[in-house]
Amino acid sequence: QVQLVESGGGLVQDGGSLRLSCAASGSIFSIHAMGWYRQTPGKQRELVAVVTSGGTTNYADSVKDRFTTSRDNAKNTVYLQMNSLKPEDTGVYYCNVKVWTAGDSRLNNYWGQGTQVTVSS
Repeated sequence: QVQLVESGGGLVQDGGSLRLSCAASGSIFSIHAMGWYRQTPGKQRELVAVVTSGGTTNYADSVKDRFTTSRDNAKNTVYLQMNSLKPEDTGVYYCNVKVWTAGDSRLNNYWGQGTQVTVSS
């Protein structure tokens, strides 16, 4: 199994910054992609940002040029630096990793517990 521990959410004013972290541990053989999704009341969970093992990144249009995701492969950790935050960025942010675990040829999907980000106007 794989465990994900998120940190870094909180309350910030419009225009502020926050940095989220997500550390993966457990029976990890190799990590394919690490990313962040967010969910707001009444809406489906949406992709915010993702980074692959090769360093390729992809962002939702709404966060491009404001958010940056990066990963530390040695620590199995992914980060989300969020700048110029807006009230519409408010939501629960979930870490997601796609990994191969020891003894399993399938690519498995794991989710963090979620961390609340609130941006006040």
